[in-house]
Amino acid sequence: MNRGSRDEEEPLYDEQIIGVLKQHEGGVKTAELCREHGISAATFYGWKQKFGGMDVSEAQRQKAMEDENRRLKLLVAELSLHGEALKAVIRKNGWSLPV
Repeated sequence: MNRGSRDEEEPLYDEQIIGVLKQHEGGVKTAELCREHGISAATFYGWKQKFGGMDVSEAQRQKAMEDENRRLKLLVAELSLHGEALKAVIRKNGWSLPV
């Protein structure tokens, strides 16, 4: 199933990554898994660090939390920009900033 470089294809889903890690836990050698899935050893060990010991539901929960965290960070950045724009308008008009 040697499919070449992962960069040329769709990324693996978390469920698929966990499947690869489970194969490794079952005794399949790292080099064989890397060859079979078209990934580097560095990619494999990155997955192992991130997903090692997780089941699919835990990985999905982590992914959902990461997505929510990213969304909230963008919201904070947007609100900060709005706040700075409002402060600039207040200063431009000579009004005092609220304390």
